[in-house]
Amino acid sequence: MVNRDYTPTDNEEQILDIFKEGYGEDIPWGRVNPLYLRKRTDLNKQQVNYALSQLTAAGWIKKLTEGLYEFVTDPRTEPRLNHE
Repeated sequence: MVNRDYTPTDNEEQILDIFKEGYGEDIPWGRVNPLYLRKRTDLNKQQVNYALSQLTAAGWIKKLTEGLYEFVTDPRTEPRLNHE
């Protein structure tokens, strides 16, 4: 269930931006792993893991398997995969 009232932190916004890269283009988008997020941001392991945990709890992303996350939706802008 997506929490439409959730307000992401600055760290979570950085993470969401990376998840959404490629949206609307003819390239794959919406799946990342924590290591990729750490390499693409200035966030450390704990910050990335916490952001992923919070976004998962809000229903905006989901954990597919150990180390792989998938974008679900951003209710503010509505790019979404059909997993809601």
